Amino acid sequence: MIIDFKQIEETVIPHFRGGEKETRSRMFADPACKIMHGRLEPGASIGLHTHDTSSEIIYILKGRGKVLYDGGYEEVEEGLCHYCPKGHEHSLINDSDEDLIFFAVVPEQ
Repeated sequence: MIIDFKQIEETVIPHFRGGEKETRSRMFADPACKIMHGRLEPGASIGLHTHDTSSEIIYILKGRGKVLYDGGYEEVEEGLCHYCPKGHEHSLINDSDEDLIFFAVVPEQ
């Protein structure tokens, strides 16, 4: 199955999960999985949240920023992958001066 994110309408989510500014994303979802191609402008973030029922994988396609993961910060940049296992908390933050483009997968369990 091919998912062409260029054919999916971009959704603007203000203060996603309590974050700063807005998250822009193109998302595919079915009962098994959510797959997202997202963008955070400079100064934007996805708020801190816990994955109670599933994990999340975030692969950085372009730009740089940081992840707040279980109370500590981890730098992320193009080509790095962040994994948040079930039961852990994280936040994605664009603290750079360019867009942070990412690909995220959340399996539904």
